[in-house]
Amino acid sequence: MATASVTFKSREDHRKQLELEEARKAGLAPAEVDEDGNEINPHIPQYMSSAPWYLNAEKPSLKHQRKWKSDPNYTKSWYDRGAKLFQANKYRKGACENCGAMTHDKKSCMERPRNVGAKWTNVNIAPDEKVESFELDYDGKRDRWNGYDPSTYTRVIADYEAREEARKKYLKEQQLKKLEEKDTEKDDENAGSEDDEEDGLRIDEAKVDESAQMDFAKVEKRVRTTGGGSTGTVRNLRIREDTAKYLLNLDVNSAYYDPKTRSMREDPLPDADPNDKFYVGDNQNRLSGQALEFKQLNIHAWEAFEKGQDIHMQAAPSQAELLYKSFKVKKEMLKSEHKDKIMEKYGNAASEDAIPRELLLGQSEREIEYDRTGRIIKGQDVSLPKSKYEEDVFINNHTSVWGSWWKDHQWGYKCCKQTIKNSYCTGLAGIEAAEASADLMKANMARKEAAEDEPVQHEEKRLATWGTDVPQDLVLNEKKLQESLKKETARRKEEKDERKRKYNVKFNDEVTAEDMEAYRMKRIHHDDPMKDFLN
Repeated sequence: MATASVTFKSREDHRKQLELEEARKAGLAPAEVDEDGNEINPHIPQYMSSAPWYLNAEKPSLKHQRKWKSDPNYTKSWYDRGAKLFQANKYRKGACENCGAMTHDKKSCMERPRNVGAKWTNVNIAPDEKVESFELDYDGKRDRWNGYDPSTYTRVIADYEAREEARKKYLKEQQLKKLEEKDTEKDDENAGSEDDEEDGLRIDEAKVDESAQMDFAKVEKRVRTTGGGSTGTVRNLRIREDTAKYLLNLDVNSAYYDPKTRSMREDPLPDADPNDKFYVGDNQNRLSGQALEFKQLNIHAWEAFEKGQDIHMQAAPSQAELLYKSFKVKKEMLKSEHKDKIMEKYGNAASEDAIPRELLLGQSEREIEYDRTGRIIKGQDVSLPKSKYEEDVFINNHTSVWGSWWKDHQWGYKCCKQTIKNSYCTGLAGIEAAEASADLMKANMARKEAAEDEPVQHEEKRLATWGTDVPQDLVLNEKKLQESLKKETARRKEEKDERKRKYNVKFNDEVTAEDMEAYRMKRIHHDDPMKDFLN
């Protein structure tokens, strides 16, 4: 039950409320209605139906479970595909050098690269594309059909309906034509009973209902059997004496056999003699026979559809096959005409004298001079076509491009063997310095490993009593030493009797050499046999 707010209820009211909820769940009482007049499901748990206290809900409702805040920035519109904004008459500064549009640069241009760009010709300036940016919500980003116009599918439906009507009309005409031919023929006196039975069978096939002839391939022909006529298909079963394809090679890692489709695409015995094998895998059927012709037929249908022909291999296979046959005939005719024109203009070299030796060896009058390494010194080399992207651009004095060298899973420059892309080329000197640095690092690592194996010998230092090295010229003052001894004795007595310790203790952190010497002399050595006689 969707309660508006939590209020105090007596035990009797609480009992009645529970009975009402049970009656609503059982269907004996009408369901609770929210402020909009909609019924609330009584089986919704209370933690979902009860509104938070800060909403101050006076009436039962489920609005707190819905998204009642909408972001005004979200939109459900989509890109205007192929829309153009403005087409200039001359090139503008900052536009694409290839087509002349302002919405992209030369590298991002999707048009065919021109021999001379629009920047220099000022001809055929392409219009600017409409560039849009939307902020979609969670559902809009994941909507597969966002931006799809459903009205465009009506054209596909009308096309298929027209084809279906034409096909039905053609089938009906063929059936009527066959029946008329059978009626006009005279009975042959010498015809046997078997021929009459075949003629009757053909007439029965021609009288099949229209609903059964929705497709040429789906019409089931009658099959003669000993038990009488029946319809169906005959499976192409293998000979039972032949070895099954999955038993030719029992190795687990051999060709995979799919039991569902009974297919084995790869050759189970690739190392065996081809003359002794009668099965080389199902892929062989795709590369021989009519499979190649069917593949070429599909390719022709795709290319014709892209060029505007109304052809579809699956919707009208007969039409596609007829068009492909006519295409091959026209292609052969054009080839023969082209061949005749060339022979008429230039003659037939095969029927004339032998070709000169200069033409056979590919010699020409163009002079090209090479050096010992094969590089061209004088003459024009064959120019290689380049793409619209940057090629052979050398930066920072490098003589090779980035990625021409590879070592230790890192790309680099071949000229200086550096793995930093924006580094400056150092040439052979940099290579030698890098090798020397590597050798030095190896030597240091070897020396460090050798030093770790040897035990470290520490020198014994003579330390002063106050924690530092004892200077060589240390001289103690006898008078100050006697005073320090007295102070140390008094301090030890004070430690033994805490009642003599005063409240205000003055602390002095200045320690002299005499004080440290007095402390050392008064200190008790536990291994001293005379320690009990010390003060």
